[in-house]
Amino acid sequence: MAKKENYESRVEAYLLPLMEEHHFELVDVEYVKEAGTWYLRAYIDKEGGIAVDDCEVISRKLGDWLDKEDFIDESYILEVSSPGLGRPLKKEKDYIRSMGKDVEIRLYRQIDKQKEFTGALSAYDDKTVTITVDDGSQMVFEKANIALIRLALDF
Repeated sequence: MAKKENYESRVEAYLLPLMEEHHFELVDVEYVKEAGTWYLRAYIDKEGGIAVDDCEVISRKLGDWLDKEDFIDESYILEVSSPGLGRPLKKEKDYIRSMGKDVEIRLYRQIDKQKEFTGALSAYDDKTVTITVDDGSQMVFEKANIALIRLALDF
Protein backbone atom coordinates (compact mmCIF):
# COMPACT_ATOMS: atom_id res chain seq x y z
CA MET A 1 0.00 0.00 0.00
CA ALA A 2 1.38 3.40 -0.97
CA LYS A 3 2.14 5.94 1.74
CA LYS A 4 -0.79 8.17 0.71
CA GLU A 5 -3.30 5.31 0.91
CA ASN A 6 -1.82 4.13 4.21
CA TYR A 7 -2.22 7.59 5.77
CA GLU A 8 -5.78 7.94 4.47
CA SER A 9 -6.85 4.49 5.66
CA ARG A 10 -5.34 4.96 9.16
CA VAL A 11 -7.07 8.31 9.57
CA GLU A 12 -10.34 6.86 8.27
CA ALA A 13 -10.09 3.94 10.71
CA TYR A 14 -9.63 6.41 13.59
CA LEU A 15 -12.46 8.68 12.45
CA LEU A 16 -15.20 6.10 11.80
CA PRO A 17 -16.01 5.37 15.49
CA LEU A 18 -15.77 9.11 16.22
CA MET A 19 -18.29 9.79 13.44
CA GLU A 20 -20.68 7.24 14.90
CA GLU A 21 -20.32 8.76 18.38
CA HIS A 22 -21.24 12.23 17.08
CA HIS A 23 -23.84 11.02 14.54
CA PHE A 24 -21.77 12.38 11.64
CA GLU A 25 -20.91 10.82 8.30
CA LEU A 26 -17.34 10.53 7.11
CA VAL A 27 -17.58 11.52 3.45
CA ASP A 28 -13.91 11.25 2.52
CA VAL A 29 -10.31 11.47 3.71
CA GLU A 30 -7.61 12.66 1.34
CA TYR A 31 -3.89 13.30 1.60
CA VAL A 32 -2.87 15.52 -1.31
CA LYS A 33 -0.07 17.83 -2.35
CA GLU A 34 -1.13 21.22 -3.70
CA ALA A 35 1.34 23.93 -4.72
CA GLY A 36 4.14 22.20 -2.80
CA THR A 37 2.18 21.80 0.45
CA TRP A 38 0.70 18.56 1.80
CA TYR A 39 -2.91 18.62 3.06
CA LEU A 40 -4.69 16.00 5.12
CA ARG A 41 -8.40 16.63 4.68
CA ALA A 42 -11.37 14.97 6.32
CA TYR A 43 -14.79 15.78 4.89
CA ILE A 44 -17.66 15.23 7.31
CA ASP A 45 -21.41 15.71 7.09
CA LYS A 46 -24.61 15.17 9.03
CA GLU A 47 -28.34 15.41 8.50
CA GLY A 48 -29.17 19.08 8.07
CA GLY A 49 -25.57 20.00 7.30
CA ILE A 50 -22.36 20.31 9.23
CA ALA A 51 -21.48 23.42 11.29
CA VAL A 52 -18.13 25.06 12.00
CA ASP A 53 -18.36 23.91 15.63
CA ASP A 54 -18.78 20.30 14.45
CA CYS A 55 -15.64 20.59 12.33
CA GLU A 56 -13.73 22.10 15.25
CA VAL A 57 -14.64 19.23 17.59
CA ILE A 58 -13.44 16.61 15.10
CA SER A 59 -10.37 18.65 14.12
CA ARG A 60 -9.20 18.92 17.75
CA LYS A 61 -9.66 15.20 18.43
CA LEU A 62 -8.06 14.20 15.14
CA GLY A 63 -5.18 16.64 15.62
CA ASP A 64 -4.46 15.32 19.13
CA TRP A 65 -4.53 11.73 17.86
CA LEU A 66 -2.24 12.55 14.93
CA ASP A 67 0.23 14.30 17.27
CA LYS A 68 0.27 11.23 19.52
CA GLU A 69 0.54 8.65 16.72
CA ASP A 70 2.99 10.75 14.63
CA PHE A 71 2.99 8.43 11.58
CA ILE A 72 2.97 11.06 8.80
CA ASP A 73 6.55 11.84 7.71
CA GLU A 74 6.00 15.15 5.92
CA SER A 75 4.73 18.39 7.41
CA TYR A 76 1.10 18.97 6.38
CA ILE A 77 -1.95 21.13 7.00
CA LEU A 78 -4.94 19.43 8.65
CA GLU A 79 -8.39 20.46 7.44
CA VAL A 80 -11.77 19.17 8.60
CA SER A 81 -14.68 20.54 6.63
CA SER A 82 -18.03 20.03 5.00
CA PRO A 83 -17.89 18.38 1.58
CA GLY A 84 -19.89 21.31 0.20
CA LEU A 85 -22.93 21.33 -2.03
CA GLY A 86 -21.17 20.11 -5.14
CA ARG A 87 -19.42 17.20 -3.53
CA PRO A 88 -18.16 14.48 -5.83
CA LEU A 89 -19.61 10.98 -5.84
CA LYS A 90 -16.77 8.69 -4.84
CA LYS A 91 -18.09 5.83 -2.77
CA GLU A 92 -21.00 3.49 -3.26
CA LYS A 93 -22.98 5.23 -0.51
CA ASP A 94 -22.68 8.47 -2.54
CA TYR A 95 -24.19 6.76 -5.59
CA ILE A 96 -26.96 5.16 -3.52
CA ARG A 97 -27.88 8.52 -1.95
CA SER A 98 -27.86 10.20 -5.38
CA MET A 99 -30.03 7.72 -7.29
CA GLY A 100 -32.74 9.57 -9.21
CA LYS A 101 -31.14 12.95 -8.56
CA ASP A 102 -29.55 15.16 -11.20
CA VAL A 103 -25.80 14.73 -11.49
CA GLU A 104 -23.18 16.56 -13.49
CA ILE A 105 -20.57 14.48 -15.28
CA ARG A 106 -17.32 15.90 -16.64
CA LEU A 107 -15.25 13.71 -18.92
CA TYR A 108 -11.53 13.64 -19.61
CA ARG A 109 -12.21 13.53 -23.37
CA GLN A 110 -15.08 14.84 -25.46
CA ILE A 111 -17.93 12.73 -26.76
CA ASP A 112 -19.64 14.35 -29.76
CA LYS A 113 -17.74 17.60 -29.05
CA GLN A 114 -19.03 17.70 -25.46
CA LYS A 115 -17.28 17.07 -22.13
CA GLU A 116 -20.07 17.91 -19.68
CA PHE A 117 -23.37 16.08 -19.28
CA THR A 118 -26.25 16.43 -16.82
CA GLY A 119 -29.03 13.98 -16.11
CA ALA A 120 -30.73 11.90 -13.44
CA LEU A 121 -28.54 9.12 -12.07
CA SER A 122 -30.40 5.97 -13.07
CA ALA A 123 -27.83 3.19 -12.66
CA TYR A 124 -24.22 2.47 -11.78
CA ASP A 125 -21.87 -0.45 -11.25
CA ASP A 126 -18.14 -0.95 -10.76
CA LYS A 127 -17.34 0.17 -14.30
CA THR A 128 -20.17 2.40 -15.56
CA VAL A 129 -22.58 5.21 -14.68
CA THR A 130 -25.92 5.67 -16.44
CA ILE A 131 -27.92 8.90 -16.52
CA THR A 132 -31.32 9.70 -17.98
CA VAL A 133 -31.26 12.99 -19.88
CA ASP A 134 -34.11 15.45 -20.48
CA ASP A 135 -35.47 13.71 -23.60
CA GLY A 136 -35.80 10.44 -21.63
CA SER A 137 -32.90 8.68 -23.32
CA GLN A 138 -30.11 7.10 -21.33
CA MET A 139 -26.38 7.68 -21.60
CA VAL A 140 -23.81 5.25 -20.24
CA PHE A 141 -20.31 6.42 -19.27
CA GLU A 142 -17.27 4.35 -18.38
CA LYS A 143 -16.08 5.39 -14.90
CA ALA A 144 -12.49 5.41 -16.20
CA ASN A 145 -13.47 8.25 -18.57
CA ILE A 146 -15.14 10.39 -15.87
CA ALA A 147 -13.01 13.20 -14.44
CA LEU A 148 -15.74 14.31 -12.02
CA ILE A 149 -19.26 13.27 -11.10
CA ARG A 150 -21.23 15.24 -8.55
CA LEU A 151 -24.74 16.34 -7.67
CA ALA A 152 -25.84 19.04 -10.08
CA LEU A 153 -26.23 22.41 -8.42
CA ASP A 154 -29.62 23.95 -9.18
CA PHE A 155 -29.82 27.67 -8.41
